[in-house]
Amino acid sequence: MKTAAQLLAGKDPIVWTVEKDSSVLDAIKIMSEKEIGALLVTDATQLVGIVSERDYARKVILKGKESHNTLVSEIMSSNVVSVGPTSSIEQCMSLMTKNKIRHLPVMDSGRITGVLSIGDLVKAIIAEQSDTIQHLEGYIMS
Repeated sequence: MKTAAQLLAGKDPIVWTVEKDSSVLDAIKIMSEKEIGALLVTDATQLVGIVSERDYARKVILKGKESHNTLVSEIMSSNVVSVGPTSSIEQCMSLMTKNKIRHLPVMDSGRITGVLSIGDLVKAIIAEQSDTIQHLEGYIMS
């Protein structure tokens, strides 16, 4: 089974972040421009949270706040669940399911190396299952 580092190797190496003191409007603009659903939140280079479209919908729109007057730090999730580069796809999926999250930062020695989405993991699992099925079919036919 592949590791988090192996999955990241096949992805764009850019990790999109936003500073905790940025406005929510700035964060939403970045997510829209980059066509992504979440941003890691930093304080200088330190990971301090994650903000998603879901946070925006639930903590800004539904509460009648204004995007340009609300800071990212006010709506971000600060208890960030992360994994190391050697974590297996299975471990990543388990953490995401247990914590009901869709984005999982990968950290190595305190440094952000990438972000895995639920889509990345599902795609990898399907690819591995397809390979297994092909191998089994080849075995049966031979």
